[in-house]
Amino acid sequence: MTTSNLSKQEFLAVLKSVLGESGSSPIALHEPNIGKRENELVSKCLASGWVSSVGEYISEFEQGLARFTNSKHAIAVVNGTAALHLALHSVGVKPGDEVLVPTLSFVATANAVSHCGAIPHFVDSDPKTLGLDPLALREYLSANASLRDGELHNTTTGRRISAVVPMHTFGHPINISALVDVAKEFNLEIVEDAAESIGSYVGNTHTGTFGKCGTLSFNGNKTITTGGGGAILTNDDDLAQRIRHLATTAKMPHDYEYIHDAVAFNYRMPNINAALGCAQLSRLDDFLSAKRILANKYAEGFTSAGSMQFVTEPHGTTSNYWLNTIRLNKPDLGLRDELLVAARANGYMCRPAWNLLHTLPMYESSPRAKLPVAQNLWQSLINIPSSARHYLGQN
Repeated sequence: MTTSNLSKQEFLAVLKSVLGESGSSPIALHEPNIGKRENELVSKCLASGWVSSVGEYISEFEQGLARFTNSKHAIAVVNGTAALHLALHSVGVKPGDEVLVPTLSFVATANAVSHCGAIPHFVDSDPKTLGLDPLALREYLSANASLRDGELHNTTTGRRISAVVPMHTFGHPINISALVDVAKEFNLEIVEDAAESIGSYVGNTHTGTFGKCGTLSFNGNKTITTGGGGAILTNDDDLAQRIRHLATTAKMPHDYEYIHDAVAFNYRMPNINAALGCAQLSRLDDFLSAKRILANKYAEGFTSAGSMQFVTEPHGTTSNYWLNTIRLNKPDLGLRDELLVAARANGYMCRPAWNLLHTLPMYESSPRAKLPVAQNLWQSLINIPSSARHYLGQN
């Protein structure tokens, strides 16, 4: 038997043992779990007539998010990309700036930078966390950037580098404490892309709360969903007030006049989405428990697999295991794709990691560091089915 065939047998055997047979319907990568509470609150919202950007569920959802993440403020918006765009804009990212982002990320991380008129500057990943590598970043900036009058500038392009956007890949927290030190050293704002990591912690501190602000996503494939939706977290009172104002077309309070004092955005989350979010948030602990059981089953199953290993939470962190992931012991794009084809043919809707952002046509000319770790990870990672439903009610 060839190594490739043995790997496929091992891979499929673990998927079957953890998830069961796929049957007539494929097993999705990640799917929402909608129950009675969700139907009840959405129906109440519809009956109230308050379905747009005003209503009781928006405040309730924001307050619930703030409590869960131990953040002072949570501002709910239409989606995670809008959250990241508004966060970057609000902390002072300007057209022509460069913003440091991991090349191993979903395209929204770079697109939000572009929506500000800024330029994504791609940096490498940490093999232990899969996210941005702060130590490699420090070394890279020391050689390729300089501080002038308190601002960091790219010595090649001359442009200001104003912020860094770490993304907690598949829910696994990066080494954020080290990044905070690097950001202070080089006078960079941190805007955390915590789109995938609600319920993930470094020690006892929730992701998305280490920088000036952080963002969450509630797309249909996330740990909890509002259909579409996102949120911005911050502990800064003035910044929260500014973000909330800009998210609501910068409309000034008045009984009847339409007075707007800035070019702003229509990004506020509709009340009907927030109603769904309130119900989902009330079940988040159960979702996280079920996903941890699923992850532990995978970890046990892949222990004896010869050519691959299960990706576990970094030391000192708690991951929500949003998307469970295996990593080939050696980067091998051919083997990666053979495993993907075999899994999907057997009804398990696995996927590869995203194509590296610096390889996309709109970002090919963007500045970038050397990216060897990200390149290896791209050839090695496979996401496997991760829905909470597989083990709900078994904790």
